[in-house]
Amino acid sequence: MADSPSCDLKSLSPLQLFERVTEQGEKVRALKAGKAPKDEIDAAVRMLLSLKLSYKTTTGQDYQAGLPPRDLVLINNGTTKEEDEDFVDPWTVQTSNAKGVDYDKLIVRFGSSKIDTDLINRIERAIGQKPHRFLRRGIFFSHRDMDQILNAYENKKSFYLYTGRGPSSQAMHVGHLIPFIFTKWLQEVFDVPLVVQLTDDEKYLWKDLTTEKAYEYARENAKDIIACGFDINKTFIFSDLDYLGTSTGFYKNIVKVQKHVTFNQVKGIFGFTDSDCIGKISFPAIQAAPSFSSSFPQIFNGKENIQCLIPCAIDQDPYFRMTRDVAPRIGQPKPALLHSVFFPALQGAQTKMSASDPNSSIFLTDTPKQIKTKINKHAFSGGRDTIEEHRKYGGNCDVDVSFMYLTFFLEDDDRLEQLKQAYTSGELLTGELKKVLIETLQPLIAAHQERRKQVTDEMVKQFMTPRKLAFEF
Repeated sequence: MADSPSCDLKSLSPLQLFERVTEQGEKVRALKAGKAPKDEIDAAVRMLLSLKLSYKTTTGQDYQAGLPPRDLVLINNGTTKEEDEDFVDPWTVQTSNAKGVDYDKLIVRFGSSKIDTDLINRIERAIGQKPHRFLRRGIFFSHRDMDQILNAYENKKSFYLYTGRGPSSQAMHVGHLIPFIFTKWLQEVFDVPLVVQLTDDEKYLWKDLTTEKAYEYARENAKDIIACGFDINKTFIFSDLDYLGTSTGFYKNIVKVQKHVTFNQVKGIFGFTDSDCIGKISFPAIQAAPSFSSSFPQIFNGKENIQCLIPCAIDQDPYFRMTRDVAPRIGQPKPALLHSVFFPALQGAQTKMSASDPNSSIFLTDTPKQIKTKINKHAFSGGRDTIEEHRKYGGNCDVDVSFMYLTFFLEDDDRLEQLKQAYTSGELLTGELKKVLIETLQPLIAAHQERRKQVTDEMVKQFMTPRKLAFEF
């Protein structure tokens, strides 16, 4: 490479720029150590400074050796202020916008495709029924290769579903239900197998948990997942701590992914540093492995060409961008994805719900009284300061958490639209909108709690036992 910016540095990704700066720095050190001519060293230093400037311009941060840029999302919302940017990675979601993350910009940044009306209509034609409300309302808003899944389905070729849960607490909250509600619908309308990964190993590595406690949480979370109504004959739920030691197919795929992803790549994608334990660095390969049917020989009879569809929240996409990049190199089909928006905290859409903050969430263990109290006390309002102002100017559904929650859980489209019009016009007050949400969530959670009571330890064991499902491959 010549010692001048001979290529368009603006076309390079932050990680590519980081690697270029690192390489040029090593070149400068080698020239100095070899006592090269001064003009040659000066030219190399000028190139290094130019690369560092391009890196800072692109990432907004100074180059630091050994600390590549995180593959987070910094989406500028039309201003230059840092506090007006969205921050999204697999562990953190933050935005200063009360409406939540700008998902259109997120699609552009991640390079996924918008779920548009044409795709929704195609899904409706394929399944012969009305699409799920999550599709109708843009809650699942982005995809990768859903067209290929539909092509396969229309040509009588099977695929399978894969989703997961990181068991960081004994009790799940309503936000955790979103991927499982949608996955259950997908499984029913397409009649395909489902694998559910419980990443108890991840939580042991990231949290202050013992392996025993992480596995206990996994089994407890499995009860909530089973209570969503999954068919035991078509569903395999597994704990990483348990299944990894019993499946040679699963481990082989982990090793293949590990071989084809460099340390620099995972540092760039996930922000790992030299101080992180090697378990964190190797974990992405474990989350990637269920994307390949050969990880489940008991289900797919050893076949490696069954495509996978992954419904998940958009913050998990970095794992599967890595997976999709690796898949062709290890002879596997790329997984397809359906991305959901984030479920907002009660305090507002600036962050997603947290299992560690009891007041940010409605938990599946909450009583009707707790649900009512939390919504009335903590749910962020889009209403006005006084009743008079609200009647005159109306409320803002774009920032009102009660209305946001109703878009997830109220099935009736006409009723939802009526509530929106009434609240926006000022006819419906904030307290009245909260009352509708309370009356929607209380029976939903009570019904879930009743179903969960019927889930025995023996039933959990059956779901989590590797076995053939009700499909022929």
